[in-house]
Amino acid sequence: MTEKQTILGRIAQLTRANINSLLDRAEDPEKMIDQLVRDYTNNIAEAEQAIAQTIGNLRLAEQDYNEDVAAVREWGSKALAASQRADQARAQGDAAAADRYDNLARIALQKQIGFESEVKEAEPILASQNQVAEKLKQGLAIMKDRLGELKTKRDQLVARAKSAQAQQQVQEAIGSINVLDPTSELGRFEDQVRRQEAQVAGQAELQASSLDAQFSELEQQGDMLEVEARFEALKRGGTVQDAPAQPAIEDAPVDQQQ
Repeated sequence: MTEKQTILGRIAQLTRANINSLLDRAEDPEKMIDQLVRDYTNNIAEAEQAIAQTIGNLRLAEQDYNEDVAAVREWGSKALAASQRADQARAQGDAAAADRYDNLARIALQKQIGFESEVKEAEPILASQNQVAEKLKQGLAIMKDRLGELKTKRDQLVARAKSAQAQQQVQEAIGSINVLDPTSELGRFEDQVRRQEAQVAGQAELQASSLDAQFSELEQQGDMLEVEARFEALKRGGTVQDAPAQPAIEDAPVDQQQ
């Protein structure tokens, strides 16, 4: 039983292992859990073989025990039969046959006593082995349940890890397109657009200044025309105050009426 206890001891130690501590030290927790499941599964398979061998040996011992019990009954029956034959022979006056059957009865009783001793020795051993076998089977069933729980926990942790990774990727993606970040690609593009807009505004301002200058020149030309018109009126004998505010071409009909 030492080998079997050692196998179960390794599995029990694996069950008591601090999984959280292993996860903290593992570079890839998912791979670590997968390896843990594989190791646990292999140990359970090894334990199953050992327990099956133990139970098989127990069943062989039980067969031997049952054979010994049957032998006790058989030799008891033979002793009884030989004793009865001895009594019959003695009743018939055949003392030699009676003594021979009595000796056979004694031999049968010796055989019976021998098998009874083996039965008595085997009974506590078989009882102990049966208890151990039951405990091994119960322990193996619990370990299989723990393996199922470990696999379920593994699936849950992997799903949570993937969910956390996906959330992290989403947050990183959101951060990479922060419209308020002047150092982002969008911020640099916005700065480029503003520069282009400023350049267009500057060009428009220059064009407006040029138009203003042209209109100012036209106004100056209009003033010169006014000066020339008044100068012509003055030459015609008028005064500066009487000089018409309208162009000289409108004064010609008045001069013809005079």
